[in-house]
Amino acid sequence: VQLVESGGGLVQAGGSLRLSCAATGSTLSIKAMGWYRQAPGKQRELVAAITSRAGSTNYADSVKGRFTISRDNAKNTMYLQMNSLKPEDTAVYYCNAEYYYSRYITWGQGTQVTVSS
Repeated sequence: VQLVESGGGLVQAGGSLRLSCAATGSTLSIKAMGWYRQAPGKQRELVAAITSRAGSTNYADSVKGRFTISRDNAKNTMYLQMNSLKPEDTAVYYCNAEYYYSRYITWGQGTQVTVSS
């Protein structure tokens, strides 16, 4: 599986962005997908995740109520709708995929999100 993120950019505080993560390859083997972010000097952290079959979601406390993760299985694409953005949301955002019966994880190349105050 290959993952390609898009949709990052520069936005003012309070604004919105929607990130996309398109998956190609053996997508039926994907158990769950997630969005992570890494700010300069900080560790990569989970933002939100969604399972492939049930569509169950979970969010970091810092984004609950502001971000929404979703997926379109027909398009093999996952989204992250980000509203009410804050400067502390500035980071490189990565999507990843986890697989059934495997510990292997695929990462995308990342997309920069910058929120100005």
